[in-house]
Amino acid sequence: MSTERIVRTAVRITDAEGLDALSMRRVATELGTGAMSLYRYVPGKDALVELMVEAVFGEDPHPDSVPGGWRTGLEAAARREWRMYSRHPWVLRVIATPRPPIGPNVLADVEWAMRAMDGLGLDPTTTHWVAMTVSAQVQGAALLLVNEVEAERRTGVTAGQWRVSRAPALLEILESGRFPILSRLHTERGDVIDIDEWFEFGLRRLLDGLAVLVEGREKGAAYDAEPDPARGPAR
Repeated sequence: MSTERIVRTAVRITDAEGLDALSMRRVATELGTGAMSLYRYVPGKDALVELMVEAVFGEDPHPDSVPGGWRTGLEAAARREWRMYSRHPWVLRVIATPRPPIGPNVLADVEWAMRAMDGLGLDPTTTHWVAMTVSAQVQGAALLLVNEVEAERRTGVTAGQWRVSRAPALLEILESGRFPILSRLHTERGDVIDIDEWFEFGLRRLLDGLAVLVEGREKGAAYDAEPDPARGPAR
């Protein structure tokens, strides 16, 4: 028995069955031991989840550098995070909170994303906000991915099967003529949702916007230096 083995087992269970299926007793059963024996290695479920997050964040070593400049670096950070949620959907629920687990591997991930902006003249706060904004974009897209995994686990119905079952009702609504833009979209694309494609589109547009910030700083423009009173308080 070892802490590493307990964590690996917990990750395997949670990948397959979701975070709600995880318990110290369930892990012990999987390992063929008593639940109390686990407490010699891990204080409890909360501590176990933190160790699981650390293990997952450490799966892909960070390259020392990413050729191509700040944009390529942030793209690499975003896709790395996207792959993590694709492999381990439960991580989103744990990490996307105001009180995420804080361990060396989690902090290394943030540091690596911030490093892409190093040397651009941005202050540490702005650099951190940029990294968090990119991560928030990934997490927003991953929410659809994670919810679909949970819905299929709960109902046994895949996204494709659900869309087929809803197609007649959708067509009836679209044929009413009330939604011409959605009708044109349905004609061109059908009832197909490609989450990966949508993620890539959103990431590119976000980076286009960040390019305005970077280029403005390089030209000496005071972007976002002070809030505009006419726009009201920041939210």
